[in-house]
Amino acid sequence: MTWAAVLLVTAVVWAVSVIRSVRMRAFVYSLPLPMTLALVTTGHRVDGPQVLGVVGLNLFFVTVAVTHRRLRWPILLADLAGVAVYVALSAGVLAVPVPFEAALAGTVALWALTMPLLRRRAAVAPPPEPADARRDGLAAPVKLVVIFVGALLTGLLGELLRGMVVTFPYSGVLVAVEARRQLAEFSRHFARNSLALVGFLTGYHYLQDTSPALGLAAGWAAFALVAAALHLPRPGALLRIEWPKSRLASGRVGTGRISLRKPQRDG
Repeated sequence: MTWAAVLLVTAVVWAVSVIRSVRMRAFVYSLPLPMTLALVTTGHRVDGPQVLGVVGLNLFFVTVAVTHRRLRWPILLADLAGVAVYVALSAGVLAVPVPFEAALAGTVALWALTMPLLRRRAAVAPPPEPADARRDGLAAPVKLVVIFVGALLTGLLGELLRGMVVTFPYSGVLVAVEARRQLAEFSRHFARNSLALVGFLTGYHYLQDTSPALGLAAGWAAFALVAAALHLPRPGALLRIEWPKSRLASGRVGTGRISLRKPQRDG
């Protein structure tokens, strides 16, 4: 892992640590910055295993969430369990040839089947605990040093994964610590955004033999298009017009106030 990669991981985790919105945290983490740097510095190709690596990223967060929230493991042990699941998946994927189109079709189908399940779970889940970056007792300079050291350690393991280093959760190991109080919600938002990462890898795959630079440009363009489509308002979503009930009951409408509010969309 290069010093540039260490600094990039540190910057991503630092950004996540100060963002209060869980949805925005998940989006910032889903930006394919570490993937881009890994492709530039290692020269690995993008094929079927790397697409399945996006599934591994989701399994990493699911494992951390289950072991930490349900089994009450300490967050660092839960992190290790998540890494172990990712490494085991990588070993299996690298042991057999995986055609890109088959991996792409399977991953997209799995994503399409998973999203309705996550939406239903979110509808019945209790309200998440509000994210507050200030609840961490570490002073800002100390936190930055911890993040930097953690980035070094995670990078050492990533180097052992050959082509799967492209999707290794470099910053995810540390992001899971920062988002530990909202892991279930964070995992749900990231799972949704992960389709954009599949778009990034697809764009790069089809142009990598022409030019790595063109591949990266196509990858980022595909990521942006898919991310925009994921976050566009759903068809039929309209602004609500709300009128205070007290005004309607009293018949005094001359000084009433109309508030326009966009309906909340499920992450």
